[in-house]
Amino acid sequence: MAGDEQIQRLQEMIDSSSSIVFFGGAGVSTESGIPDFRSVDGLYHQKWDYPPEEILSAGFFRNNPREFYRFYREKILVSGIEPNTAHKKLAELEAVGKLKAVITQNIDGLHQAAGSRNVLELHGSVMRNHCVSCGAFYDGAYVMSHKDDDGIARCEKCGGIIKPDVVLYGESLDEEVIAKTLSALEQADMLIIGGTSLTVYPAAGFIRAFRGGHLVLINRDATANDGIADLVIHDSIGKVLGRIAVKDHS
Repeated sequence: MAGDEQIQRLQEMIDSSSSIVFFGGAGVSTESGIPDFRSVDGLYHQKWDYPPEEILSAGFFRNNPREFYRFYREKILVSGIEPNTAHKKLAELEAVGKLKAVITQNIDGLHQAAGSRNVLELHGSVMRNHCVSCGAFYDGAYVMSHKDDDGIARCEKCGGIIKPDVVLYGESLDEEVIAKTLSALEQADMLIIGGTSLTVYPAAGFIRAFRGGHLVLINRDATANDGIADLVIHDSIGKVLGRIAVKDHS
C-alpha cells in the first residue's frame, strides 16, 4: 500500500516535470472491470475449446472466424465499462499540459473515453474494425450487435468478414505507432509505468528509450524491473493517482 511519503515524492516529481509520459498495461483496465489475460483469474486461466493464445492469433482468425468471434464477443468485447480514476487523472494531467502521451498495451479505448487525446495504442483497439475485403470501417458497437448465423461480424456493403484492428499473435505492431512511442519516450523528462509487469514484448522493451530524470513504477505486485525505477509503489494505480493533485502551471 502506498505510504504518504511515497505519494508526496510522486507529487513532487510530477510538479517538477513538464513532459510526462505514461506507459500502462492491463492493470489500468482491470480496475474498470476488464479481465486481465495473465492474472490468476484472468482469461489465460479459464477453460475454452482452444488456448486463448491460439484463438487470438492471426492464423486462427483466418481459419476459424466462428470460434474467434465466439471468444472475442464473450471475453474481449466487454460492455458497460467506464474509465476509472487512473484514466481520468491522466486526462487531467494532459489537459494542463503536463502529460504529453499515454502509451497503452490495452485495446479498450478507455483512455480516450476519459478525455485523453494523445493515446498511442500499441496493440490496437476494439473500437476500430475493418472489412478484410473492401476495407469499410465499423465501430465496436456494430461488431458487438451484428453477426451472421455463425456469429461472424460481416460487412454490410460486401459481405466480407470484419476484422478488429487489434494486433493478434503473429502480427507486427504498427510502425507509425512504434515511431511515435519511441519519440515520446525520448522527449519525456518523467516516465510513469503503471499496471504492468513489463513482460509483454516487444512493447515492454520500448521503455529503454526513456532518458529522462524520473522513472516511476506503480504496480500491485513486484516486478523484475523494480530495480530500474527511481520510485516503486506497490498499490492500485487508481488509488495512487487518485491521491495526486493536478496543478496548472501554465
